[in-house]
Order: sequence, then C-alpha cells, then structure tokens
Amino acid sequence: MKVTEHIKKSKKTQFSLEILPPLKGANIESIFKHIDPLMEFNPPFIDVTYHREEYVYKKRENGLLERRTIKKRPGTVGICAAIKHRYQVDPVPHMICGGFSKEETENALIDLDFLGIDNVLVIRGDSIKTEPRFIPDPDGNAYAHDLLKQVHAMNKGEYLDDELINVSRTNFCTGVAGYPEKHFEAPNMKTDLKYLKMKVDEGAQYIVTQMFYDNQKYFSFVENCRDIGIDIPIIPGLKPITALNQISTLARIFHIDIPEDLVNEIDKCKDNAAARQVGVDWGIQQSKELMEYGVPVLHYYSMGKSESVYKIAKELF
Repeated sequence: MKVTEHIKKSKKTQFSLEILPPLKGANIESIFKHIDPLMEFNPPFIDVTYHREEYVYKKRENGLLERRTIKKRPGTVGICAAIKHRYQVDPVPHMICGGFSKEETENALIDLDFLGIDNVLVIRGDSIKTEPRFIPDPDGNAYAHDLLKQVHAMNKGEYLDDELINVSRTNFCTGVAGYPEKHFEAPNMKTDLKYLKMKVDEGAQYIVTQMFYDNQKYFSFVENCRDIGIDIPIIPGLKPITALNQISTLARIFHIDIPEDLVNEIDKCKDNAAARQVGVDWGIQQSKELMEYGVPVLHYYSMGKSESVYKIAKELF
C-alpha cells in the first residue's frame, strides 16, 4: 500500500521509523532486533536508507596508492524485501543520486517493482567525505528533481531504452525531503521552498522533513509550504537525543538549531544515560504537541537504536 493511502485511511497520527542498513558483514538479525520491539506501535511503513560509495586508499607493493570504491552499508533492496516478508509492513527504500548511474537506478527500481514495493523516497543524497561538494555520477542524476523525473517516467512506462516494446508501468508513490530550517546549500528559505515546489509540481506525493527540535520551525515550514500551493502531506521527522555529544554533532552534521532549553538540560547531565532520558522527555513533549497539531505521521530517525524511540512511542500510541 502507498504511504498516501495509509495516511488517508487513518484519522489518527501514525507511527513510523527509519532504519540504517547494517555495516557490511553484519546479518539481517541486527535489523530485526531493532524493529521487533517497535512493531507494538503498528508502523504502516518503515524507511530504509540507501548509502552511496566511499573511497579508500590501499598502498600497493610499489608504494603507490590505489583508490578503491567500497559501500559500507549495502543491502537496501534486500532489507526492504525482508521487512515486507517478515512484518507485512510496507518498506520505503530511499533512492539517491550519488554513486548511481541512471541505468543502475532503473535496475534498482525494476527490482523494487518486482518485489511489490509501492513507495520510494527520492533524495539527492550527501557528498562523500573526500569531496568538497556533491559530485554526481557522470551518467547519473544530479538533483533529486532529476531522479524524481526518472521514477515518474517509469510510472508512465518510459524506460531509458526507448526501443523496448510491451513495457510495464511501475506505480511508485514518491516522497521527497523537506527542510524546516532550510537545506544548508540553499541561499535562503524562499529559494529552498521554490525547489521543493518544483518537486511537488513534478508529482511528489508526500514530504518527510529533516529532523528538528523546535516545533515552531515545523509549523512555520508547513505554513510557508501551504502559502505557495504545496498541499501534500508533510510528515515531521524526529530524532531523540541519545548522547551528550549529539548536541554539537547533530547541529554540525545536519545543519540544525538546538533550542536553548534543550541544550541547558543536556548540559546538566553527567553521563549519556542522563542525556538519553532528557532526549526521551523532550521527544515525548515534542511529539504530543505535533499530534495536537494534527500531523499525519510521526516519523522517527532511529539510527539503529530503538530504546529511546520505544519509550517515546509507548507514551503516545
């Protein structure tokens, strides 16, 4: 079932989560161990992130360095199939631009369609650590808008090889990312919203936001979206604080503001256990306010750790 159909059929706020594929070499049990306790809250869908390649340098016998491409977290398509089979829940694989040619993207979408997966979240993805800025694959999509066009072309039965005959149309429901505090590469919020509106005009059917800790930023973002004609569901993305250092690392990595009240509470904590409790308490209050606002879904970035998300959801669902 499509994410939008799940939203339409429920009058209450629903619970969903996002997971990371395990590091290469780990098995699927690490994913199941993470998801199992959260199934108590009946998530209608579970997002699975996609990770691009990274480069490592290996020294040869002659002393020269050889650059090798690796993927640290492969398995998104397989994990989606496993989730669908084990839990009878709709998986939402992330589709990214970086590290994928258009043909590789098309083949991944074909595999997902064969598996009966109805949803994809379309994002550009981040640059790799060795690049000063995002550099797309030479034969790939440069922007999420381009990737979205490719997905929707397949929904119309248009493949890269225009000589194919008797082709089948895919039927993906497409989500895109939104940034209540602006994407860090956008010069201003107005420009960022303009590009988001382009993706909605292209046919995106729902939006999932970047994490935030100040609900007023989400409320303003929704209002600004509605003012420019974006009328699709906007799902808030939430990430409970689980460690003392996340106050600085999350702000730096995800380019978000941390409210002063939350920083002050974390500063009082003597260890990570105390910080996790503050994160749970903040997450409960933040979630309650969003539910009162009438959000369709509360989407939790679990990052492979279910304990805090479980405690928050236990108070709400």
